Amino acid sequence: MLRRAISVGLSLVVGLLLCVPPASAAEPIRCPPGSTPRPSTGECIIVATNPGGPSDGNPGGGGAGTGGSGGSTAPQVCTWGGNEIECEGEYGYWSDSRNCYVSPSAITYPPDSPMWAGHHPEGAIYTCYNMFLVGTRAYDFWAAAPPSGPAAPPDPRVLAQQAVAAMQLRAIDVGIVPEARPGSVGLVGMPNWMWVENPAQNTWGPITRTASAAGYTVTATARVAQVVWDMGDGQVVTCGEGTPYEDSFGKKSSPTCGHTYIRQGEYTVTATSQWVITWSGIGQTGTITMDLTRSADLTIGEAQVLRQ
Repeated sequence: MLRRAISVGLSLVVGLLLCVPPASAAEPIRCPPGSTPRPSTGECIIVATNPGGPSDGNPGGGGAGTGGSGGSTAPQVCTWGGNEIECEGEYGYWSDSRNCYVSPSAITYPPDSPMWAGHHPEGAIYTCYNMFLVGTRAYDFWAAAPPSGPAAPPDPRVLAQQAVAAMQLRAIDVGIVPEARPGSVGLVGMPNWMWVENPAQNTWGPITRTASAAGYTVTATARVAQVVWDMGDGQVVTCGEGTPYEDSFGKKSSPTCGHTYIRQGEYTVTATSQWVITWSGIGQTGTITMDLTRSADLTIGEAQVLRQ
């Protein structure tokens, strides 16, 4: 009976506690647009970031290159120790100049506090917090203006240009029969063979290079899409790598890249390597095209039939 009475009494006490109306609630924090309320201190946190502006750079490689496609502005990226981190969070915004997250200090310092360094009421006192440090991770400081936010990343198209420059791309070495040398004469009506002589990474591809700046990296890969042969007689032949000629082929036509002259004369053959370079990095991708040429001079004659 006593246990029951105590139980009922406790229930009544709990019920009374639960029914007690709360003290008058504090007025909700009203902050201007673009800011975040901090209920613990009643402050409005305004985060200032530097989004960076669009760049008009042209990623074409060399004088013969054309611009690459890609987005206009790279996304904001913040890093610490080579690792990507959030640019904004509960501790404020990341400041590259301070190497920490910055927010208005939660402490109200009196005007004569050494923290103001005699500047009150100019400027403000901020908290610098870096959870990645060992030991002291936070401290307050005075600044005349909010510290700068994360630095804008480099233009990936500029880094793509640098990667392409590192490739040292060249036109193909011309392989052709009849040979382009003094004393070599081809014949009207006989098949000519054209090919890429001694293809290398920087004359045919694929070749990959990277370029980096401020912890960001862009990777570019280049390869020749096709070779356009201007035969000098008004005819143009588009080929791939072609097939090198061997003496055992005799008078056969090339199965992949050939031409036949119908008139004798001196001809300048121009081979244009059409490079296609794809790149990616800093959240963007793009394509660069580049034409590189090499020429060779041919002599074409007519076969003479001797009668006895």
